[in-house]
Amino acid sequence: MCGFAGLVDPAGGEIDRPLLEAMSGALAHRGPDGGGLWCAPGVGLGHRRLRVIDLSPAADQPMGSADGAVQVVFGGEIYNFADLRAELIGLGHRFRTRSDTEVLVHGYERWGDALLDRIDGMFAFALWDGRRRRLLAARDRMGKKPFYFAQVPRAGGAPPLFAFASELRALLLVPGLDRRVSPQALGRYLCFEYVPPPLAIVRGARKLDAAERLVLDVASDPCAPPAVARYWDLPFPAEPARWGLDEAAEELRTLLGRAVERRLVADVPLAAFLSGGLDSSTVVATMAELAGADRVRTFSIGFTDPRFDESGHARAVAAHLGTAHREERLAGRALLDDLPAVAGILDEPLGDASLIPTHLLCRFARQEVTVALSGDGGDELFAGYPTFLADPVGEVYYRAPVALRAAIARAAGALPASSGYFGVDFQIRQFLRGGETDGPRRHQRWLASFLPEELGTLLRPEVREAAGDPLAEVEGRLGPGRSADRLLAFYARFYLAGDVLTKVDRASMAVGLEVRSPLLDSDVVAFACQLPAPLRRRGLVGKRVLRRAMRGRLPRGVLVRRKQGFAVPVARWLREELAEPLRDELAPEKIEREGLFEAGAVSRLVEEHMSGRRDHRKPLWTLFVLERWLGRWM
Repeated sequence: MCGFAGLVDPAGGEIDRPLLEAMSGALAHRGPDGGGLWCAPGVGLGHRRLRVIDLSPAADQPMGSADGAVQVVFGGEIYNFADLRAELIGLGHRFRTRSDTEVLVHGYERWGDALLDRIDGMFAFALWDGRRRRLLAARDRMGKKPFYFAQVPRAGGAPPLFAFASELRALLLVPGLDRRVSPQALGRYLCFEYVPPPLAIVRGARKLDAAERLVLDVASDPCAPPAVARYWDLPFPAEPARWGLDEAAEELRTLLGRAVERRLVADVPLAAFLSGGLDSSTVVATMAELAGADRVRTFSIGFTDPRFDESGHARAVAAHLGTAHREERLAGRALLDDLPAVAGILDEPLGDASLIPTHLLCRFARQEVTVALSGDGGDELFAGYPTFLADPVGEVYYRAPVALRAAIARAAGALPASSGYFGVDFQIRQFLRGGETDGPRRHQRWLASFLPEELGTLLRPEVREAAGDPLAEVEGRLGPGRSADRLLAFYARFYLAGDVLTKVDRASMAVGLEVRSPLLDSDVVAFACQLPAPLRRRGLVGKRVLRRAMRGRLPRGVLVRRKQGFAVPVARWLREELAEPLRDELAPEKIEREGLFEAGAVSRLVEEHMSGRRDHRKPLWTLFVLERWLGRWM
C-alpha cells in the first residue's frame, strides 16, 4: 500500500523536481517506509512506500523495466501476482524482486493495456511508456484506491501540464490549479455526503471512477485531454443463476475461502477488524479455518455509551472462534479529541461521521500490525442495509391514499427529535424523504443529507443554477437492468466506492495501515451479481445466502441480529459539545462572506436542531465538515 504523484509535460520540458518532491512528501503518511523519485525529459514520478510484500529496497518504487523504458508507481496489492509472475517467467521474463509491482512492469511489456483484464486486486497505478511517450493509469474494479488528476493551463501557449496523485492534497500544491469550489461537486457533496467521480471538490481537478483507465498520449496530441474509459463492469448475467439457497451458500463458502487465502499473503504482521457483525465475523471465521484460530489476531474498539457500543458482540465472536483479541474502550471525549486529526485526513470533504471511529480503530491496530482484513462490501453485495429492507415497506406506503400519507407525514413531523442511535423519529423522517420515486433514486434520497429540492433555498441562486440536479447521474450511470441488480450496482458504484471505501482508505492510510476486503474479491462480486434476488433479500431479511453460508460456523446471535453501523452520537454532539464550534463554522457573517449558501437557511437548520424541535444531524454534520474543509484547505 503506497502513495504516488506525477507530472507530465507534453512539451518534453524539464520537470519541476522540487514540486514533485513536495507532492510526494504530502503523501508520506501513505508510505512511511521510504520514498523515491524518477525523472526524465517531460515526465516525473514520485512514490512513498509502505512495505508489505518483499521488504527489500530492490522492490522500492518508481520501478522500471530492464531498459528503463517502462516506469510504474503503484499503490495497493495485486492478489493474483504469484500466478501472473509464474506465467510471465514461463514466457521468458526475468524478475529481480518478489514484489507484485514488478508484475505490472513485465505484464505491460507482454500484454500492453490488456494487463488490466488480468490483474485482480485493489490498486491505483500510473505507468509511463517512454517509447510511446504515453501514460496509462487505472483504478481497481471496485474503487478501493484513489486516483486524482488535473490538466493545468500554462502561459505562452504551452500545452497544459498534466498532474496526478493518490490524494487531492498533492494536486493542490501545483501552481495554476483552479482551486475554486466546483458548484457541481458542491451540489453532489450535499446530496451524497461525498463527491462522486469524475468530479472533485475543486474545479481544476478530476478523479477516476472505479474500473476506469486513463490514457494520456502526448506523442499524438500534446494538448488533448486524457482519454478515460471503463475497462470492466459488474458482470450481471442476462438471467440469474438457478441456485437454491443451500447450493449457493456452499459456493459462497468456497469463494470466501479463496478470497481470504489470497489476502493472507504478507511479509509483515497481519490481523482483522472484528465488530461482531455478520460481515467482519465471516472474514474472521474464514481466517481461523485457514490459519488456525490461535494465529488470528482481531481488533475492535468499544464505547462507554452503550447505545453505540458493539464491543460485547465482538468479544463473543472472538471467544467463540478462539482468536487473540484486542479491544480498546473509548469515552465520547476520545472521539471528539480525534476531530482535528480527522480534519487533517480530509483533503476532500466526506460527511460520514463514522470516519472518526474508523480512524481510531486503524490507529489502534497499527500499534501491532501493518495489514488488517475487513468485512467491507457485504451490505452492498448481499442487500444488508436497512434501506433494502425499507423497499417493500415503501412499495406499500406509496400505494396508500394521498390523505393517509399526508396524515403520517404530519404525525412524523410532530415526533420529538432524539439524539440516540437512529431513533424512530429519525428513521421515519428519512423514510418519508424517499418521495414518489423508486429504485436507486429513492435509495439515494433516503441516504441524502440534502434533497435536490432543498438546495433551492440552501444555495445562492447562481451556485444552485450551476449545480444542476445532483441525482441525475444516478440513473445515467447505471443504465437499464433488473431492479435488484440496479440496486446492487447503485450501492457498489456510489455508496461503497464513494463513501465506505474512501473512508477506510483515508483512515487507514493516515496511519500507514493496509486494509484488505475479502468480500470484494472479484469472484465473490461476480457470484453476488449472478444471484437471484430472493437469495440476497426476501421480505425483511437481507444477506440470506451469507447467513446460510455461515450457519454452524458463527454463533446464532450473529446470524440473526440487526445491522448496527459504526455510529457516533452526532445529534447530541451538535447540541452540546460541538455547539460552539458549529455556531462558529456556520456563523451568518462567515456564510455570507463565502458566497455559497443562504445564511438564513443555514441559521434555521442550526436553531431548529439546537432547540430540539428537529433532528438535523445529517445536514448539519455535512455542512460542518465542509466548512472545516474550507477553512483548512482553501
